[in-house]
Amino acid sequence: KYTRVGYQPIQPVPFPHDVHVSQLGMDCRYCHSFVDVAAHSNLPNTQTCMNCHSQVQKDNPKLEPVRASWKTGNPIEWVQLHRTPDYVFYNHSAHVNRGISCFSCHGPVNHMPVVYHAKPHSMAWCLECHRHPENFLRPDDQIFNLDWKTDDVKPAEFVAKYGQPQDATEDLSKKKKLTQTEIGQTLKERWNINPTTNCQGCHR
Repeated sequence: KYTRVGYQPIQPVPFPHDVHVSQLGMDCRYCHSFVDVAAHSNLPNTQTCMNCHSQVQKDNPKLEPVRASWKTGNPIEWVQLHRTPDYVFYNHSAHVNRGISCFSCHGPVNHMPVVYHAKPHSMAWCLECHRHPENFLRPDDQIFNLDWKTDDVKPAEFVAKYGQPQDATEDLSKKKKLTQTEIGQTLKERWNINPTTNCQGCHR
């Protein structure tokens, strides 16, 4: 259940992430409000849903479980999609506050009509990032932009904000485009990122 790529449970309320994120422009943190401040991400409570749906599509029959939860005070019983084993320590905020996007672990959620388990979340998969974080790091203002691409980076602005790697053989600010490695290595040095690959780092 921890590495179940393709798992796509039926939720008590259909929540099309593609509509809410890509069409309406909602930030991940509106519903998952603890993701950048706590070790564990949270699922949205009924109040979060009703902030909009007390007015928007308030009579939609698909939202009846939300209205029932609001009236009774009983929480919506969301089916948890991503699970971390009890023997693994994982801190969400430590990752998203240091250049790891939601996309890296959860895939293109913003284009999923029904969200599914997109990445394996195996130990080998985690270690690939810990050993080579430069392949995954992105600017801190793009963590929650799941459509971000390296082509979006303007080299001069990036270098002015973050500098460039110590062993760079050319002025990156003069380049037309930056590669993921150039971006990632710059951020790795700038933020002093050195992820542990020791067993005790995750198995405490």
